[in-house]
Amino acid sequence: MSTGTRDAASTVLFDVPGPIALRRYRILSVMAGAVLAGLVGYVVWRLARAGQFSAARWGPLVDPSHEAFRPVWRLIGRGLRATLVAAGLAIVCSLVLGTLLGVVRMMLGRWGRIPLVAVMELLRGLPVVITIFFASRVLPDLGISVAGLPGTDGLWYLVIGLTAYNMVILAEIVRAGVAALPRGQREAALAVGLTPWQSMRLVLLPQAFRVMLPAVISQLVVVLKDTSLAAVLGIYTELLRQANLIAQNLDNRIPMLLLVGAIFIGLNYSLGRLAEWVERRLSRAQTPSEQTVAVEQMRLTGA
Repeated sequence: MSTGTRDAASTVLFDVPGPIALRRYRILSVMAGAVLAGLVGYVVWRLARAGQFSAARWGPLVDPSHEAFRPVWRLIGRGLRATLVAAGLAIVCSLVLGTLLGVVRMMLGRWGRIPLVAVMELLRGLPVVITIFFASRVLPDLGISVAGLPGTDGLWYLVIGLTAYNMVILAEIVRAGVAALPRGQREAALAVGLTPWQSMRLVLLPQAFRVMLPAVISQLVVVLKDTSLAAVLGIYTELLRQANLIAQNLDNRIPMLLLVGAIFIGLNYSLGRLAEWVERRLSRAQTPSEQTVAVEQMRLTGA
């Protein structure tokens, strides 16, 4: 798209602000920045008065000569590893089951998909912490045991809860990606003798995955963050729960929470950058028709 075309489109969608509006925006931005800086400064001042920045509280985290430095970071590494294991298992299960659910929903007839859609809407409407709680409390009462699986029971209860929620979200992403493809793709596949399942597996899904990959990666960020919900229920010693246990012994809850927050921000930022990189690569490789499909998918998913 040329510069002139972009400028014309922007003037249709958004009026260019005049000098008075620009001056008003600058004044409001400065005021908002000053208020935010004041709030941050007040919080830092209160934390400093409470001794939250003292060497006694930060020493175990930043001072290698401190006696607790190595044990603390060993435990943090163990908690981080537990978080990544839970997130990895939940991501794989969600991708596999979500793709399967999305395909089955599209392959079933109008009336046959009603029970499946009802279950999917129920799971999508529940908070993630409820699905994790349900897995950890109700499944044992129903006699469903995960004792034979490697790892602790809490790990698998967390994975089951995360999978139950995220697989329906990924199923909707898959459905939207396939629905956004031109109708001629499926018709051409059927015309050459492929069955509906073969056309879905060999023709439609590969194109849909290429378009929806950035949205899938963004959902994986949500899975990683939601692993911290296990700390609320106390069923699995992941990073946040490990940090809480350390803070109880060292009396440095604020430094530990700041450290955990920084670790999660780093992990999620890395995944976000990966999503942006994939999106740029796909946008350069897409043909004009595939770009139209991407726009239609965003419309269907509400992005």
